[in-house]
Amino acid sequence: MAAPTSTESTRRPRRPVMRRDVAMRLAATEYGRFADLLDRLPPGAWSLPTECPGWDVRAMAGHAYGMTRMAASLLEMRRQLAAAKRSDGSFIDALTEHQVEKYATLDSGRLGAAYRASGAKAARARARTPSFVRSRTMKPAQTVGGADEWWTIGYLLDIVLTRDPWMHRVDICRATGQSMVLTPEHDGVLVADVVDEWAGRHNRPIDLTLTGPAGGRWRTESGADPIELDAVEFCRILSGRAPGTGLLEVQVPF
Repeated sequence: MAAPTSTESTRRPRRPVMRRDVAMRLAATEYGRFADLLDRLPPGAWSLPTECPGWDVRAMAGHAYGMTRMAASLLEMRRQLAAAKRSDGSFIDALTEHQVEKYATLDSGRLGAAYRASGAKAARARARTPSFVRSRTMKPAQTVGGADEWWTIGYLLDIVLTRDPWMHRVDICRATGQSMVLTPEHDGVLVADVVDEWAGRHNRPIDLTLTGPAGGRWRTESGADPIELDAVEFCRILSGRAPGTGLLEVQVPF
């Protein structure tokens, strides 16, 4: 990676910074918006390719549904994690592939309703997770921007499990031409958390302007090279879906 990055995330497990009540509000809202998007898809949209290699819209929705099932039940989480650990290659790739395969036969016409119900359960389960569980370190280590790092379970539950459906909502909207619902109260808060983490990962001065309903302005000190782009595109770049240069090479997990 050309841009300098902080190594703090490799020294100790990454924890959520966002207030827990805010994180849980975002989780419930995002599950609902993702379900709304699935409900709006016409029959022909499900087979359209997405920007995630090998996944059409149907496969992406199956993965997203599998993630809600995993978050909603500790037993289901253990089952899915065990299945992924038995596979070769990247752990996260094995987990998502398992989810796609397991729910591939679920009727796409009913997937929106199934996702909505499971998402509501997932939001409640995530909110009920006690602090002694949330403080534990996840295993195995996760790879972000080519480097392994450790996360707490709280970082996964509060942050990543909401960023994941949000970014896949972006993917599906881009694949199908659907308009993405964006508001400052929801998407703007989520993007602001991404910006804060990104800035902490590289520890360099920033002068960042993000446009659109989820955007804002962040400036830490004078002399930073100004960056201006759409808020959603900024997140796509940090997720690795689009190329970035300089500080935009520093990735953030979604």
